[in-house]
Amino acid sequence: MDLLNDLTWRGLIHQATDRKGLSDLLASGPQTIYIGFDPTAESLHVGHLMQVMMLRRFQRAGHRPIALVGGATGMIGDPSGKSEERNLLSAEQLEKNVEGVATQMRRFLDFEGSQGALLLNNLTWMRDFSYLDFLRDVGKNFPVGVMLGKESVRSRLESEAGLSYTEFSYMLLQAYDFVHLAREQGCRIQAGGSDQWGNITAGIDLGRRMLGAQLFGLTAPLLTTSDGRKMGKTEQGAIWLSADRTSPYAFYQYWINVADDDVLRCLRFLTEIDRQEYDQLESQVQENPAARTAQQRLASWMTQLVHGDEGLATAQRATEIFFGGEIDALSDRQLGEIFADVPSQELSREQLGGDGLWVVEALCQAGLTSSNGEARRTIKEGGAYVNNRRVTDGDQRLTTADLASESTLVLRRGKKKYALLRFI
Repeated sequence: MDLLNDLTWRGLIHQATDRKGLSDLLASGPQTIYIGFDPTAESLHVGHLMQVMMLRRFQRAGHRPIALVGGATGMIGDPSGKSEERNLLSAEQLEKNVEGVATQMRRFLDFEGSQGALLLNNLTWMRDFSYLDFLRDVGKNFPVGVMLGKESVRSRLESEAGLSYTEFSYMLLQAYDFVHLAREQGCRIQAGGSDQWGNITAGIDLGRRMLGAQLFGLTAPLLTTSDGRKMGKTEQGAIWLSADRTSPYAFYQYWINVADDDVLRCLRFLTEIDRQEYDQLESQVQENPAARTAQQRLASWMTQLVHGDEGLATAQRATEIFFGGEIDALSDRQLGEIFADVPSQELSREQLGGDGLWVVEALCQAGLTSSNGEARRTIKEGGAYVNNRRVTDGDQRLTTADLASESTLVLRRGKKKYALLRFI
């Protein structure tokens, strides 16, 4: 399947400036495509994966991708899709963010060899541009009427927040990036999310005016749920690609819990599984949605892509633990992530000293039983567990040797009723 047909089947072409011309261009030989990423944080998040995977798909089809980190445009912030002006970042924070995003890009794209991907920062060519030079060389090629007609500008002008001159200028900067990359790198294609259509077409128009060149634009739909909400966000915040911000387990669980109405679209949009496997998963969703086979495939594929084999193994092991797998050699942080919604109690570490803490008392302290008698009956009936190991002795004493991590015991009653005891 050729690239454009594959993108079409996956539903990844929302808009294209010249579909026939783009098809002919790609058929003529290897091309260069770029997508910009403004470094608003030190890590990319799930919402960025649509564009990261777009670059990856082009590279796997034999083309050269450019991941452009917006060290310059990030100083302003893109108004597209925003209801109010962004907070401006300090130069120091922006530099950290650029470094973080650049490091993550290397996980997804191949930067080796003469045709390897390029990782560029637009601050490199914007740093020495004086204000007057930019107005003379670039600004004069921008009809204000055209800019005012762009949806990203018009919607903000009509909003209560309005639009500052700083954000109004963002379109010029992004448009000039396209011109610079066309001139210096032979880049004739820019892609992005559907909210970038105005900026992309502005770059195409600027390329025609400044270079006399035909450039091409391509947008993908935004990653949203079936009811229109942006994906990649939870009550705890964004789902990041950095393991320091979102653990492999939490990342894996996010995809495991994707709704049936959304999982097939995610498989098309974000993975590289082929049409045959997709059709099989689609049939399984229709015939037996309770098995969640598609969600398991999505979670495994995405976690392996972002966190590697080790991260996937860790996430799957943590999932097994939540459903009764034996617990050992974990950290407080890992246990905290696995059992984030489980009630916990803090006790003095001294209670684990000497003869230790009576397991019956531990069950009561954790709130799993209301009395010593109930705790004894639970143990006798085989329904009490410490670190997912069944308690068989009602006189057992718990010591520091029984801790599942640095300070935590995991207690369970029955199949699913968990509680944590933290010894401080």
